[in-house]
Amino acid sequence: MERLIEKWQDKISEVTIGAKKPIKIGGETGIYFIDGEDKCPNPPRVAMEVWDMDPEAWPEALRSSFGKALNDPVEWAKLCADKFSADLICLRLASTHPDTKNTSREEAGKVVENILKVISVPLIVIGSSAPEKDNDVMAYCANVAKGENCLFGIATQNNYKTLAAACLSSGHSIISEAPIDINIAKQLNILICDMQFQADRIVIHHATGALGYGLEYTYSIMERTRLAGLSGDKMLSMPMINFVGQEAWRTKEAKTGQKDTGVLWETATATAYLNSGADIIVMNHPKAVEEIKKTVHRLKA
Repeated sequence: MERLIEKWQDKISEVTIGAKKPIKIGGETGIYFIDGEDKCPNPPRVAMEVWDMDPEAWPEALRSSFGKALNDPVEWAKLCADKFSADLICLRLASTHPDTKNTSREEAGKVVENILKVISVPLIVIGSSAPEKDNDVMAYCANVAKGENCLFGIATQNNYKTLAAACLSSGHSIISEAPIDINIAKQLNILICDMQFQADRIVIHHATGALGYGLEYTYSIMERTRLAGLSGDKMLSMPMINFVGQEAWRTKEAKTGQKDTGVLWETATATAYLNSGADIIVMNHPKAVEEIKKTVHRLKA
């Protein structure tokens, strides 16, 4: 009996991130890991998350993997890139939030600058989720990182103009986020492109849910997005990113379970999103990163 192989009319945009050792994501003309259809020139990539301050709320099962590096974002980033083989580093500027340390844009920019000096892998930079402060900090940091071709985020429907303008003038790509709504995701991408921003510099984030905490809803929206992109919808044909680590490790199972429960939770969550079309998985625990890299290798073999 002949196997039916789906033929798609379009492809996912290919986005290049990084300057020293640039990587490409996207470019798919089929669905990941379906034998005969998975024409994907660029495999999914794994980023590791680094904070610019000690993430004191992290469970000990996660904190113990990084030791004293948790107090030094530059050493932490170097550790993730060199020892744990992260494909990208994702810097979260958590300390800039007014309710934490309220650090200045100059301090944040210095952290970005120093991390870029010690790593060769591409850098993702995200804010603290305080819209007004992020507008100031991220615009400054985008200028500091000019020429490094980073991925900056996160642009939302109510707060995208400043970040999009900063990324446009400094030559960076941008993460656009919708609240698990495919129509809002499309509209936001249209609005960003209306600012003369190139579609092949946009990466979509559908707010990530962890295993048991809304994963299946995000999964279905991501699946619909990927199918729409492959079917010819240019405003949904961008690669996708998921912040898996932060969601997995905030679950009660990861916080209160046995030592390896969080690792298993993060790995299971990441595996699901790989199958829904994620191009970048942002993770936390080195063991989970190792397992996902093995999984990608096995599935694409």
